Amino acid sequence: MSVTRRDFLAAGLVSAASGVIVPPILAKGVFAAGIDGIHNNRVLVVLQLAGGNDGLNTVVPYADPAYVTARPTVGVKPDSVLHLDSNVGLNPALKGLKSLYDGGQVAIVQGVGYDKPTYSHFENLYVWEYADPARAQTDGWLGKLLGAQLDSQGHPLAGCALGEVSTPPELRASKAAVSVIQSAQSYTVRGGAARAALAPTLYRNTPGIYGALFDQALSTAESGMKTLASGAATYKPAAQYVAQGATPAANSLGSALQLTAQMIVTEPSVKICHVVISGFDTHQDEAARQTALLAEVDTAVSAFMQDLGAHGQADRVVLMTWSEFGRRVSENGSRGTDHGAAAPLFIVGKPVKGGLYGEQPSLTSTIDGGNLKFTVDFRSVYQTLIRDWLQGDPTAVLGASYPELPLINTA
Repeated sequence: MSVTRRDFLAAGLVSAASGVIVPPILAKGVFAAGIDGIHNNRVLVVLQLAGGNDGLNTVVPYADPAYVTARPTVGVKPDSVLHLDSNVGLNPALKGLKSLYDGGQVAIVQGVGYDKPTYSHFENLYVWEYADPARAQTDGWLGKLLGAQLDSQGHPLAGCALGEVSTPPELRASKAAVSVIQSAQSYTVRGGAARAALAPTLYRNTPGIYGALFDQALSTAESGMKTLASGAATYKPAAQYVAQGATPAANSLGSALQLTAQMIVTEPSVKICHVVISGFDTHQDEAARQTALLAEVDTAVSAFMQDLGAHGQADRVVLMTWSEFGRRVSENGSRGTDHGAAAPLFIVGKPVKGGLYGEQPSLTSTIDGGNLKFTVDFRSVYQTLIRDWLQGDPTAVLGASYPELPLINTA
């Protein structure tokens, strides 16, 4: 059966059943070799806890009587908390992160949010993804940073979404080239070897400006696939991302972070990586559900940091967690919690100046009938990472300046 250019255009150039895309056909063109045009060798990994992670059961205000009163069934028992100080501690599922915290490699920013919050998943996702509580921006904050400042050549692997099937909104921007890679094995021409062999002829025989654009897209895709295949052949993980003897599931956070480590170790142009773990919308049975999710996060992030260290890459990488909102102070009638506002986030890595930042919000002086007041604007965290870690211009991304936090070791 013959294959035409129309077949390719209808199906898309690169993908597989597991889901992969490459930069759009109007990307900047054939990228420079090596790391030409890359701002520096620093990498930011963004880990999304999708659904609205319960911050009060993650960084637990165990010494506050109001916590025990508000959460008689879903609250973490004070005697099981991993103490950070005399007031707050980590969920007992986060033993690996506690070890990293004790080693000075975890900063916990408390009470992160913004003024006049929304409690809709879709609206609040937009706020965080576009760094805009007014929800008027059209370019994601990471995409804007990547395309305008960090990657002047449009490298196909400078911005990556790992273990995902579509471009995260925060990486979408008119100037950003982003690759979405669910697995190293699936990053190939859609349709298998036959179409891969035909692609150069079909794409490069198109006349005029569209032929040039197709040629650029194909060259970008071919280079990205070659790089990823080469990295997969040479990279060996130096940590257990899952239980001993098990293989990471295709859709697990461990699998996504192992692929992220491979990208960082083998591809010098990588600048921003995005991974996601879903399931944090815990309206029911929160104790069991959130504990399992946090345990998965703990195992995967701990292994990721160990892996980077073993490969000599730990000085290059900072990881940030975020979730669209926290949860209400009081539990609901289904042994869960409902949509809230402010919550903590984690900044993890060897370059991080560890410790507690911000202020734990009051559990009794609340807003909107029982939600936490924010004490740190989320854009302060973004600004700190843009300026102090990635050495970019935060005002050009955020549209204004925000107070910074001393999260990064600058010495």
